[in-house]
Amino acid sequence: MTGTLPLIGFGALMVLGLALIMIGVRRSSQPDVISDRLSQFTERTMTLEEIELQQPFTQRVLVPLITSILAKLGQYGPKQSAERLRISLAQAGNPGNLTPLQFSGIRLALAVILFIVVGAVTFLQGMETAQALMYTAIGAAMGYLLPGIWLGQQIKKRKKAIVKALPDALDLLCICVEAGLSFDQAMQRLTEKWDDPLSKEFKRVLNDTRLGRPRREAMKDMIDRCGVDDVQTFIGAVIQAEQLGVSIGRILRIQSDQMRIRRRQRAEEEAHKAPIKMLFPMVFLIFPALFIVILGPAVPRIIRSLGGLGG
Repeated sequence: MTGTLPLIGFGALMVLGLALIMIGVRRSSQPDVISDRLSQFTERTMTLEEIELQQPFTQRVLVPLITSILAKLGQYGPKQSAERLRISLAQAGNPGNLTPLQFSGIRLALAVILFIVVGAVTFLQGMETAQALMYTAIGAAMGYLLPGIWLGQQIKKRKKAIVKALPDALDLLCICVEAGLSFDQAMQRLTEKWDDPLSKEFKRVLNDTRLGRPRREAMKDMIDRCGVDDVQTFIGAVIQAEQLGVSIGRILRIQSDQMRIRRRQRAEEEAHKAPIKMLFPMVFLIFPALFIVILGPAVPRIIRSLGGLGG
């Protein structure tokens, strides 16, 4: 009897150990409620791979692939217009963050696509060779010119928005400076209040100055990015005021009044051009319709009378 007691004790210890192991495995397989709750209130640092995998497939694969292909095609474009194209893209607001090489690649790609499509359509329809080649060349030329036309429209639209917003922006800058703020703080307040092409340019000037660039150089770059004469006049006056020690508030007040006068003059100029612009639709669209409505019922009578006279 005394020999079986150690065996019973050892068996009990084995059973207890197996029970503890099973309880530990079961708890480890269950979700950690406390960790889940803490993760809701704390931010876990994510690896670069996890951050990249969170992006959609188009951003991870398609966009880099297309941009690389366009950059390769852009290397075959004209090299002498790269700087001018860079300035044009900056004046358009850098649509899609395109580089000059990528924009040249878009031109060449669209020209090749239209060349193939128009050529296939014309030759499959059985046109003569000379006529088919002419239409194919026209299609390729249109594919090369269309991106440039679109870019020109974007530049014109952005310049118009900048010219329209400049007088009001100068008023706000003048009020902020006269209230005791510095010129940089006034530009910061402008970027906080508005969200238009002009405020984005001021925001870029502030970012450049915070990175260590002199404000004079940052504002001169703003002239190239805007391409507007009024902005050039305003920035030139501000730079000259800093050099001569003139009050910025006074300069801003004078510039604001001048910009408003120029805007009123532009409105008057457009009003004087309106009658001339209305002449073409009146002659080619409105007058023919009036002639049809007025003289239309009389035409059958005139025809019958002329037919009676002839008989």
